[in-house]
Amino acid sequence: MSRKTVVMMGMIIGSCAGGYAATLFGADAISFGSLLGSTAGGILGIWAAFRLSS
Repeated sequence: MSRKTVVMMGMIIGSCAGGYAATLFGADAISFGSLLGSTAGGILGIWAAFRLSS
């Protein structure tokens, strides 16, 4: 599997997990908190996938 594929999978999984984590703390599914959680999760997912694929 190429590095690009692994990083994209990390971004997708991280952003989904971040958006869902915000809803666990009381945010709506479509809200600013969920957007921030999705962004943070995506960035962390990219970072983790980049570190694991190197």
